[in-house]
Amino acid sequence: MGGSGSKSKSYWPFSGSGGSDEQAKEGNEQSLARLRSFRNATPFVFTRRSSLYYDEDGDLAHEFYEETVVTKNGRKKAKLKRIHKNLIPQGMVKLDHPSIHVDFPVVICEG
Repeated sequence: MGGSGSKSKSYWPFSGSGGSDEQAKEGNEQSLARLRSFRNATPFVFTRRSSLYYDEDGDLAHEFYEETVVTKNGRKKAKLKRIHKNLIPQGMVKLDHPSIHVDFPVVICEG
């Protein structure tokens, strides 16, 4: 069984660590440089990508369906067909309350 992480040197914007003991000398210099460059990095996320889409009429929803009438054996039957084309993603949305970044390496609560 393998791990899901990559074997390359990891990049953590919230802390300076990311290397191993054998790379300690050059890792310390790089971690100090990262720490200085990301001094203003915050563990909070203020925006996220929306999962909503706009259709041609300007309506906003997760999914859009079109009603189609199918005639089979002389009987008319209404079916819903999902629309995949001509949808525009809403884009980035500001969160009401900031959330903590997934990669923030601190235990928040022990229970």
